[in-house]
Amino acid sequence: MKRFINRWEIQSNWQLLFPVLGIIGLLFSGYVLGKFIMNTLGITETSVAYLGLLSSITLLASFIFLFITLKLFSFLETRWDVTYRWELIAIFIAFAITGSTAARISDPIISLLGLTKETTIGWIYWPVRIVFIFPVYQILLLIIGWLFGQFKFFWNFEKKMLSRLGFARFLGD
Repeated sequence: MKRFINRWEIQSNWQLLFPVLGIIGLLFSGYVLGKFIMNTLGITETSVAYLGLLSSITLLASFIFLFITLKLFSFLETRWDVTYRWELIAIFIAFAITGSTAARISDPIISLLGLTKETTIGWIYWPVRIVFIFPVYQILLLIIGWLFGQFKFFWNFEKKMLSRLGFARFLGD
């Protein structure tokens, strides 16, 4: 445990929350992928081997996701201005929560406008949804980043992204 704490530069016990949430997220992602693979292969929950196969796929996918995530961490650690390694986990979790939340919020609101996938052609539905999700995502990113103690990082991230999109004059910095 000492090695783990030193590797992730954890100074306080509360910071262990981020690696725990990260592991739970990886396991959940592996589980969702496992369920998808099982359904695609036509293996039902009544099958005898279902639980064992689902567990195996979940663990394998989780380890693959962990490997990819750690490679991303080593790459992004040098590019992002973070003080401690555990902050990378907090940032990744904030990005994941923000993306999922923005997508979930946009569906009912787009439906209130009378646009649904079933009644609107894709050439109209998807651009409208993306245009709507964009500002919602930006606001949520700052709020969730603040909740995870990473407001400064996300504010700088927002300014950089919006300036690249030509909105620099609205930022006032």
